[in-house]
Amino acid sequence: MALEKELTTYHAKLPELTAEEGKFVLIHGDDVAGIFTSYEDAIKIGYEKFGLESFLVKQIQAVERVQFVTRFIAPRCA
Repeated sequence: MALEKELTTYHAKLPELTAEEGKFVLIHGDDVAGIFTSYEDAIKIGYEKFGLESFLVKQIQAVERVQFVTRFIAPRCA
């Protein structure tokens, strides 16, 4: 799975990261590469440091919001 290592790192480090809740964390492999106030800054630094290698930018949240997406499509009326 893509970014599996980075997501595992995020969940492992989350207790330490919650002091920065609402900010954005940049993770590459097992390393937290930085914490930023904006998503755009985190992405920019991610590309500067890691180029096209995989990295994760995620907003720090103690409680993850669940998003519901459905593929349900109402039938067309003929």
